[in-house]
Amino acid sequence: MQQLPITLRINGRAYSMDVDVRTSLLELLRGLGFTSVKEGCGVGECGACTVLVDGVAVDSCLYLAVWADKRAIRTVEGECADGRLSPVQEAYIEEGAVQCGFCTPGLVMTTTSFLEQRENTPLTREEIARGHAGNLCRCTGYQTIIRAVQRAADKQRRSGRR
Repeated sequence: MQQLPITLRINGRAYSMDVDVRTSLLELLRGLGFTSVKEGCGVGECGACTVLVDGVAVDSCLYLAVWADKRAIRTVEGECADGRLSPVQEAYIEEGAVQCGFCTPGLVMTTTSFLEQRENTPLTREEIARGHAGNLCRCTGYQTIIRAVQRAADKQRRSGRR
């Protein structure tokens, strides 16, 4: 079992540790108490484990922890600022896009990355659906999720908040 030292920032906080080269970022995050990161399929198909690495949405079940060395990781736990939900989190609640909640953290992080990459760009329903194709949800039927993404984009444009 080969260990390598890594340093990374998770939700703005610095961490340094030795990790087994076989450890996934999902395992590392769960081990540190970031319970929003869920293991669904374990093969990168469902998106329940989606986190942002340097602003890009990745399936943490497929992403090795050693690859996160010197990178910034964001999870749902870090999306609240000063006790306030992010516009994406607010929109998911307002549109009823949260059902059982298992897939929700991954969807929120996908939406966050999606909107940050397309700031102030008009979005079609088809673009939103394509941008979230890597996330599976068995409860909502996706219409509420698409509406939540549209609402979050509107909120961000109006408030200037991410």
